[in-house]
Amino acid sequence: MGERGIVDCVIGPGPLIRYCDCSPLSLSAMAPPHRPYKRPAISDQQRRRDLALQAQSSRRADAQARARSLANSLLSPPSSAETAESDSERDHEPTATDVATAASKLRGSDARRWFARHIMLPEWMADAPPHLASDWHVFARPAGKRCLVVSCNGMTISRVRNGSILHRFPSALPNGSKRDISGPASSYSILDCIFHEPDETYYIIDMICWRGYSLYDCTAEFRFFWVNSKLMETTASDPPSTYHRYRFSVVPIYECTLEGLEAAYSGSTPYMKDGLLFYNKHVHYQAGITPLALVWKDEACSQYIIDTDSKGQVPSEQHVVLELQEDGKLATSDDPPVVFGSLDNEFIQKTNLRPGNLLRFAFRDERVKLVDGKMEISELQFVGRPNRARAFADSHSKALFQYAARHAPLRIEDLVASIQSNHMEVKSTDVEMQG
Repeated sequence: MGERGIVDCVIGPGPLIRYCDCSPLSLSAMAPPHRPYKRPAISDQQRRRDLALQAQSSRRADAQARARSLANSLLSPPSSAETAESDSERDHEPTATDVATAASKLRGSDARRWFARHIMLPEWMADAPPHLASDWHVFARPAGKRCLVVSCNGMTISRVRNGSILHRFPSALPNGSKRDISGPASSYSILDCIFHEPDETYYIIDMICWRGYSLYDCTAEFRFFWVNSKLMETTASDPPSTYHRYRFSVVPIYECTLEGLEAAYSGSTPYMKDGLLFYNKHVHYQAGITPLALVWKDEACSQYIIDTDSKGQVPSEQHVVLELQEDGKLATSDDPPVVFGSLDNEFIQKTNLRPGNLLRFAFRDERVKLVDGKMEISELQFVGRPNRARAFADSHSKALFQYAARHAPLRIEDLVASIQSNHMEVKSTDVEMQG
């Protein structure tokens, strides 16, 4: 036992874990006339981006079955306990349909985790990617609740990241109300949205399926084009009415040139901004966390940069939410997870913890080292459990972004410098070719 009210527990081979009771300028003006200074990389994000693109090109998923099963489970998850039985009886490699059908029978925390992992989640931008202007889109992320929206059989349902139903309502999406059934009644559409409460609008940031046609294996560039063109074929953007409870709207998406970045960063929007989202033009819709989509924030485009405590205050020490594994390790939500430490069995039993529990920890700056693009934390302080509605742990990139935001944040000038540097490299190559 350490100080009063604090219990010491072992993390890994020796370190302690302690249980506590307790309006911008024009971006073009930022661009220097000479070759700009590029902020040194602090992570391995670019290496993982390259690997993710390679894996994507070699993957041949059953996209149509995935979309259909996701739509069914979003609409009406059946009862629970048949999942373990079906898993034990299966002696073949599970297909996408098998997985989604089993997932549709989950309840409680299992359901929250499954639904959460069917939304494509961005990593937090630790370093500015190369080729921003040529390979990336950017847009201002609306503040609000991230959710999947499915319209089918004359009704529309939205579910937030923890799997809970946000709204059940009639809409002007295809087959989204009893009044608007066209084609087969079972034809479904699935949209990735953010619900912006002040104007009660669903802002569409991506599209997974439209009238039964799956877009899982389409590039982001095509999906963004499809969202704009297909939404114009409906009245879903009209003001609310009896058969259209909430309005749907697309977000303005730009190529990440200096002009596009400035429009997303400084331009006016009908919604409150919560940072910028960057999508690689070639990324398919990938369930879970991907380095091919990135979120970035500063004080000019978001109210929330550094995580706050339950009282809305920025804590003196950084916090991180981790998941307790079967072997006592504490891991992030990444795939594969990044392990930040472990708890000994005595502490786990004493506090009645179970594998899969989400736990909040604090750590001091001097306990952090960056090794090969990864954070290593030598001592964690157990603070307590996060909100029950939370679906899963923090990602490694979020912990790293939060750490950098407290010390040496990635600034808008760094993004401008990255774009400018790419322009200069292209011009230099053109001059060499002409010579």
